[in-house]
Amino acid sequence: MNTPRGIYTIANARPLERNDDAAVLTLSLERADGIEKVALRFRIATGLIGAADSPEKLINRIAPWLEREFEQTREAALKSIRTERKLLVISFDTTHPGPFA
Repeated sequence: MNTPRGIYTIANARPLERNDDAAVLTLSLERADGIEKVALRFRIATGLIGAADSPEKLINRIAPWLEREFEQTREAALKSIRTERKLLVISFDTTHPGPFA
């Protein structure tokens, strides 16, 4: 993924978690030179995705959105890790479908 801060790789950091109403995807974003690594979670309403969608398919859908929203998302993820000691969770549902519109 090309960003103003350089090239970042997106990787699935944990197994996809599913329940009746959503899937939770934990991603790791790492700068190509290894100087920075950030993790965050995406909660995606079941109605926006197929039951058989793999983490790779979800990453492919999220990547263009993440590239556009990179700076704001990166800052929010780092702040959440530093101040709240937990991963940022971004939710996509019928009201805010994000890349799943």
